[in-house]
Amino acid sequence: MRIRRSSDRAPRFVFLLQAEFPANAFILASEALRIANQNSGRWLFETVVLSETGQPVRASNGMWITPDGDIGSIQQAEYVLLFGGNLPTQHNSPRLLAALRTARRFGSTVIGVDTGTFALAQAGLVRSKKVTLHWEAMPAYTERFPESVVEDCLHMFDGNIGCCAGGIATLDLMLKLIEDLRGRALADEVANALVHTRRDAEQAQRPADSAKQVGPSFSRRLISLMEENLDFPLVTGRIAERLGVSTRTLERQCNRHFGQAPAALYLKVRLQAARNLLFYEDLSVKTISLACGFSYPSVFSRAFMQQFGQSPRSFRAAVRAAQDQTLRPELHRLTSSQL
Repeated sequence: MRIRRSSDRAPRFVFLLQAEFPANAFILASEALRIANQNSGRWLFETVVLSETGQPVRASNGMWITPDGDIGSIQQAEYVLLFGGNLPTQHNSPRLLAALRTARRFGSTVIGVDTGTFALAQAGLVRSKKVTLHWEAMPAYTERFPESVVEDCLHMFDGNIGCCAGGIATLDLMLKLIEDLRGRALADEVANALVHTRRDAEQAQRPADSAKQVGPSFSRRLISLMEENLDFPLVTGRIAERLGVSTRTLERQCNRHFGQAPAALYLKVRLQAARNLLFYEDLSVKTISLACGFSYPSVFSRAFMQQFGQSPRSFRAAVRAAQDQTLRPELHRLTSSQL
């Protein structure tokens, strides 16, 4: 089908990619606009892919994307979507943060996708304290920005600053933007083309959390309470009191839903939070151990080893070694060459 130009100027969407960006989110965002143009037979939306330097960027799945340019032209867009990577603060250079502020100043709607919310906060663009981002990165975000209120939802806006959980939530975001710009009928048509049922922005990110729409289940309330009290773990009796049940009922329900005692479950929740912090942040092992309720790093290391089969330092070293390969792979190839 030949696509003809719309009589009015097509809104420009800039997709700004960071190293190890989530390929699924980027593809869904770009495909949503492509299908809208194709199905309408008009050039309703323009897309531009940028990286900070204009050099190719490697996604978290190993796929390489060659951008159209660097961030020098970022201000020439109605929408700027920053696709954050697995190192959400380490790649946020002063130049990148300044470019986001410039885009905001020129009137762009700036949206952090997945861990892109970190950059929005670092750039001083998060005016309210409420944000959202991928659920795995929430503990790292609240550790770095403790004054924030992280919402468990798909996407949200405060004026022309937005944030999105990433993954398929990116498609829900794009469908909302298409509806705002070109009407609900086209947004529904794009959703159908991608075999997707549209979801409200307020919906929880994980299916187990969706029960909060009609009242959270006991298991969800239990996990949420543990996740909210990582640094100073609650004793079993206090957990039962906070949930409004007896200690015996708590133990019975915990065994029913999770097959283990409350203390064992709590330990796994804290260790998973620590693993996420090791993955996303460069905080010291001691700092992470304290943030997750371990009084001594040695106790934390033993528990981590038992749960994941390697020490916290070994886990982080392996993750960082793999991530380093994505930055300048040609240099790694040359430096490892035997020639």
